[in-house]
Amino acid sequence: MPNSRNPLVVGRVIGDVLDPFESSIPLRVTYGSRDVTNGCEFKPSQVPNQPRVSVGGDDLRTLYTLVLVDPDAPSPSNPSFREYLHWLVTDIPATTGASFGNEIVAYQSPRPTMGIHRFVFVLFRQQCRQRVYAPGWRQNFNTREFAELYNLGLPVAAVFFNCQRETGSGGRTF
Repeated sequence: MPNSRNPLVVGRVIGDVLDPFESSIPLRVTYGSRDVTNGCEFKPSQVPNQPRVSVGGDDLRTLYTLVLVDPDAPSPSNPSFREYLHWLVTDIPATTGASFGNEIVAYQSPRPTMGIHRFVFVLFRQQCRQRVYAPGWRQNFNTREFAELYNLGLPVAAVFFNCQRETGSGGRTF
């Protein structure tokens, strides 16, 4: 897919959160009956509980790590908490979902107060089962540094949605 059409490039997920990569594993994220597709919109009232996450692959011995971050916290025009960590799950076996993994950081529902925020699910293939430590705080998490620290390499899949406060209006500010 040319970069100009890749929704992760258009939405600046590649650049702000991730380096360029090729998606190689199916990743399905569902809130209620609605799938997350790149750039779709959800209101905070639609995402209060952790989503259902299905991970592809074909070898149950292969494990994955899932990260959910908000690169626009506290506001897109001043993302001084970039990236805010909303969820971290490790040791997810291929062909299963996040509920089969080890939750390191509990899901925290998106509740943006200013502007339109991107919420990015990133899936990494683990080299092996290893102990992963929860960061001391959620703000200023860095997905790239996390992947380097735990030798995860580039992502194998990612998807993002947009969210703003229930009464929000207006577009993204950069």
